Amino acid sequence: MDYLFLIGGVLLALALGMMIVPKILLISYKKRLFDMPDSRKVHQIPVPRLGGISFFPVILITLCFILGVRVYVGYPIEYLPTNELLFFTVGGMMLFLVGVADDLVGVGYRYKFLVQILAALLIVWPGEWFNTLGGLFGINELPMAFGVLFTLFVVVYITNAINLIDGIDGLASGLSCIALFVLGIICVVEKDEIYALLAFSTFGVIVPFWFYNVFGNAKRGHKLFMGDTGSLILGYIISLLVIHLSRVDTGIEVIGHSNMVLAFSTLIVPLFDVVRVVIHRIREKKNPFLPDKNHFHHKLLRTGMRPRGVMVSILCIALFFILLNWLLADTLGMTWLLITDIILWTLLQLGINKGIRNHEKKEALKIIEI
Repeated sequence: MDYLFLIGGVLLALALGMMIVPKILLISYKKRLFDMPDSRKVHQIPVPRLGGISFFPVILITLCFILGVRVYVGYPIEYLPTNELLFFTVGGMMLFLVGVADDLVGVGYRYKFLVQILAALLIVWPGEWFNTLGGLFGINELPMAFGVLFTLFVVVYITNAINLIDGIDGLASGLSCIALFVLGIICVVEKDEIYALLAFSTFGVIVPFWFYNVFGNAKRGHKLFMGDTGSLILGYIISLLVIHLSRVDTGIEVIGHSNMVLAFSTLIVPLFDVVRVVIHRIREKKNPFLPDKNHFHHKLLRTGMRPRGVMVSILCIALFFILLNWLLADTLGMTWLLITDIILWTLLQLGINKGIRNHEKKEALKIIEI
């Protein structure tokens, strides 16, 4: 029965997404609500950026309807984290509103940052905060003060990482689909039914958007971006799932926390990319909060790859890190696993840098020949 309700949640979110996304496209074109191309963006034609408006309402409808049906048929969830859900809804609505405002008229990064912190506090308040690092750097149990501060940092970090990786068609939504599917499976294994429903409902609503985003023809009015509304909501939901799966019961000594390893593994690409970009901006004496063209996908584009190939490559890299960490989770400790990931990421970046130099040389030779 639990699996049937989960499948029902996915199908309901999928169906609602398929109905709502075309309506968003229609309204966007009628009202001329476009994301205009510029020197930093990949697209060359104005494209609607309001696809993310469908995410949060569909997720809430799906959660409430499935939970209501379960109660009605006499099969309620044994433990319903009511406070967590209520505070999560408030925080999600705050991000939803600021995302809509940003997509329509623009919002300064300081204001968005403040709202993200407030939304993060609404996750922490009912008790969802890191109480362990699973043995990372020899640290197991975390005191409440440090755990709360670390949780606030992680929520803002993940939310912005998803927002910043949203640079080419299908990338942020594709990475989010992978993360949500893996996190949903872990929740099913741990019998966290409500969090599994949240993960798979979110997965369901992203799928129709992903097809419009990747395969839609901009010239025919079929392409759609998620905008900040979508990326902020996805980052917030994924943050909640990661935090929930990383917590342990008090009093249990944790030497290795496989759930925490797998949860963070789903986000290695966006999380590592943010660190690399911020370090690069600081080294270049630039504002780390202002956008540029030095993200992972921008670098791959400079090697001569096409956007679709870049998207597929990054999704494969994300799957590689998830699989690798899953295989090594019981063999290596958290610290050595993190070091391994950093070394592999660094080697990958060095290889891409070499590819960029080779491509630039080829382009220079072409110009000389002409």
